[in-house]
Amino acid sequence: MTKKKKTKNEKNPRLNREEIQKLATGLIETLAKSKSESFTLRQLYKRIGLTEKEQKENLREIVETASAENNATSKKEVKEEKKQEPQNKTTSTTQKQQHQNNQKQPSKEVVKETVREIPVQKKVLSNDVDSKQDVNKAKSANELQKNEHIGVVDLGRDSAYIICDGLEEDAWVGGHKIKGAITGDTVKIRLTGKQKGKNPEAEIVEIIERGRTEFVGNVQLLNRFAFVVVESKKLKMDIFVPLDNLNGATNDDKVVVKIVKWTEEKGKNPVGEVTEILGKAGENEAEIHAIMVEFGLPMDFDEKLIKKAEEVKDDLTPQEFKKRRDFRPILTFTIDPHDAKDFDDAISLSYLPNGNYEIGVHIADVTHYIRPNTLLEKEAQKRATSVYLVDRVVPMLPERISNNLCSLRPQEEKLAFSAVFELDKHGSVHKRWYGKTVIYSDRRFTYEEAQERIETKEGDYADEINVLNDLAKKLQAKRFKHGAISFETQEVKFKLDENGKPLGVIPKVRKDAHKLVEEFMLLANKSVAEFVYRYKNGKEKNTMIYRVHDDPDPDKLANLKAMAKSFGYDINVEPEHFAASLAKLVQETEGKPEYETLQSLAIRSMAKAIYTTKATGHFGLAFEHYSHFTSPIRRYPDMMAHRLIEKYLKKNIKSVNPEKYESMARHSSDMEKRASDAERASIRFKQAEFMSAHIGEVFEGMVTGVTEWGLYVEITSTACEGMIRLSDLKGDYFEYEPKNQRVVGRKSNKTYTLGNKVEVRVKGVDMEKRTIDLLMETEEDNYVSSNKSRKPRRGRK
Repeated sequence: MTKKKKTKNEKNPRLNREEIQKLATGLIETLAKSKSESFTLRQLYKRIGLTEKEQKENLREIVETASAENNATSKKEVKEEKKQEPQNKTTSTTQKQQHQNNQKQPSKEVVKETVREIPVQKKVLSNDVDSKQDVNKAKSANELQKNEHIGVVDLGRDSAYIICDGLEEDAWVGGHKIKGAITGDTVKIRLTGKQKGKNPEAEIVEIIERGRTEFVGNVQLLNRFAFVVVESKKLKMDIFVPLDNLNGATNDDKVVVKIVKWTEEKGKNPVGEVTEILGKAGENEAEIHAIMVEFGLPMDFDEKLIKKAEEVKDDLTPQEFKKRRDFRPILTFTIDPHDAKDFDDAISLSYLPNGNYEIGVHIADVTHYIRPNTLLEKEAQKRATSVYLVDRVVPMLPERISNNLCSLRPQEEKLAFSAVFELDKHGSVHKRWYGKTVIYSDRRFTYEEAQERIETKEGDYADEINVLNDLAKKLQAKRFKHGAISFETQEVKFKLDENGKPLGVIPKVRKDAHKLVEEFMLLANKSVAEFVYRYKNGKEKNTMIYRVHDDPDPDKLANLKAMAKSFGYDINVEPEHFAASLAKLVQETEGKPEYETLQSLAIRSMAKAIYTTKATGHFGLAFEHYSHFTSPIRRYPDMMAHRLIEKYLKKNIKSVNPEKYESMARHSSDMEKRASDAERASIRFKQAEFMSAHIGEVFEGMVTGVTEWGLYVEITSTACEGMIRLSDLKGDYFEYEPKNQRVVGRKSNKTYTLGNKVEVRVKGVDMEKRTIDLLMETEEDNYVSSNKSRKPRRGRK
């Protein structure tokens, strides 16, 4: 029989959208399982046999919406969260239409380009993609040329550094090649082949993802438009706000503004919209709230979370007590600041028949109340830490949890997670025990009350506190012998009135009572880390959240060595000897004029402690293994540590996902830094506010920082730091010498360096920038004044 020749339409029968989707789904799954990292739309057309334009466009739409369909649930949640936000935003019809058009299919030219060139990423078809920005990242990474990299921007005054995983040194980008990128943005860069010192030079070719879109600032209202003067150093220019986008804000309001249109054009302002009015600039509540927003930290808990916290039961039942070791008959007490409300830790003491002591370090059993995958757990994970501002604490957990259920309050039975040690009179540990307990705190001591018992040997439980203090001193001596480093830095707190206005500055003094508590917390943190690390033999270890502190920066150590040599001291900066050498230096210089200078340089040479699942040790404490276990009310890493330790104590050695815990550890480190920056910002705000009442007055101080633009001076009596601009140093032109940490007069050879005692006059205060400007009054190498503060001398200019 002769076969009938097929027509063109019979070879490629017309398929409707449903049929195309059915064929495409199976084919995409097959290709996704292949070794190939990507496949193009052209491959799909050929495999399915599509020739007509309409059919191709149907397939392209199916592929482009695959990720969105897979993530419908998460997008719905995002929409629901947005509904809960204040509905005071106004968006013009034109903006909405533009946004809708962006979501629709592109022009014919773009479609043509997509078909020819752009590969369909497997990641786009998976459930791991949560946003269009992830698609852009994957696309940009796939299209990288040989000299291109993707990294995160760290913006300086006139240039930027780009932190890239693929480069040994951060790339340097000059100001004219930044293209409007700011700190935190993810960008694509192209290396130019030149060097800026040890850093490769580059230019930004694409901004892939903005690190943040909301900023805090003050409204400056003009006739036909307004600007928001931004406080964050991350954004170098003010934000233009059309009058329709002010949403009720008026002149001098402190507001949150969201950028709705960015620009890469140099000198052109981004366009924004006011989303929240915090209050009038200068008001305490507005300024403190602004600091929290500036650093991306939440201020309050929503009603849903508060309700969930109220629903948590105390679970103080005989049934629960039977599951735990009972420490209620054992003497137990807490030692905390006088204004503390959340008592994380308690210490128990009992005397053993063999003459040794049993010391219990009892920690609030937060994870008993905060269960995995609950709203409260997710909120704790997101916040990661409590934030300690100058006038308040913003807790990680709602007040019912942090100050009530979990807080180890006096004369109350409480659930705890404990580390119990048997110590001899020399401070040597003979036995360790870890587990769940029930305790009863007999007494709540303030640091001042505990210190009084140490000094006078009188008062209730004075004998027990002195036994603990004696053991703490021996534990501390062992740490220092093994190379631990101790820096005693001066901290202050403010006396505030009912409106938050600073009335005075009170120095915080660390005494033996503080060190007593610290030593036993260190012992517990170190011991639980060792327990987990040694739980399994061999190279493969159980997952744990460690607190690690890397070795110091070698370049900074060279500066420290040179400065110490100028004072007549020698430091061995070799890694195996540095810790002991530095400890010796601290001991030799304590009480001498150069102590502050060398300590300041030593601190700056240190790495930042972080959380990780990698047990790389803690340099500053000289511990091979160290974790955070003792503050779960205010630190999420401690909660993670509690859960992991409980799991291993139950002989449940089924592995947990280390990548998941590493990701949470990185987030906790990031949030800790934000919280610390916010705390410092609140202190600087109060310092500026306090010193604004002393403009024109003269104070004694010490040079604490030297930069290319000025000298930083800490005022001795108030611990407030201000800056003398180099341009304000009269009589000479001063040049900065970074290696020697000093500035030198070109003609006079006059030198200002770290540690110089000086007299300064308060020139002015900038409340928005939270800075204090100073002028040099006199300077003497060992200046000592009997006057803490005085009016400027007559006749001085």
